[in-house]
Amino acid sequence: MAAARTLALTAVFAVCVAAPARADLTAFLGMNTTPSTRMVKGFAAGAGLLVIGFEFEYADTNEDPDSAAPSLKTGMGNVLVQAPFPSFQPYLTSGVGIFHEALGAHSETNVGLNSGGGAKIALAGPIRLRVDYRIFKLGSGALNSPAHRIYAGLNIKF
Repeated sequence: MAAARTLALTAVFAVCVAAPARADLTAFLGMNTTPSTRMVKGFAAGAGLLVIGFEFEYADTNEDPDSAAPSLKTGMGNVLVQAPFPSFQPYLTSGVGIFHEALGAHSETNVGLNSGGGAKIALAGPIRLRVDYRIFKLGSGALNSPAHRIYAGLNIKF
C-alpha cells in the first residue's frame, strides 16, 4: 500500500512539475487586407510552458475612406499551441476579444474571434522574428467579416 501511494505521489509530482514558464513581447507591423490593404501596427505579450502559451494582443488599423475600408482596433486574448523548438517555433492560435470598427458615421464595438498561425524564428540571443497570419470573425454589425491580417515583428523572449 505504501509503495502504491509513493508511486502515485511521484507520478502526480512529475506531472505537476513543468518546464519553467517563458514570456515574450512582440512589436509588429503588417497589413490588414480586408476590404483593402492598409497598414496595421500592434503589440503582443505572452507567456507559456513548453507547448501551450497564452497572449494578449492589441492591433490598430487606420480607416481608408476612399476604399470604404473602416478602421479596426482589436484586443484579443489567445491560446497558442506551439512546437518546443528553440530556433524555429511554429504555432497555431485561436482567441476571443473585443473589436472596434469605424468608418464615417458607422461605429461598431463588439466581440470577435480570431484564429491563425505563424512562426517565431531565432535571430540572435533572445531576439526572434515573428511572422503571423490571422483571420478575424467579427461580431454582427461589422462592415467586413472575416477580416484578414498578416504581419511581421520583432519578438523578445525572456
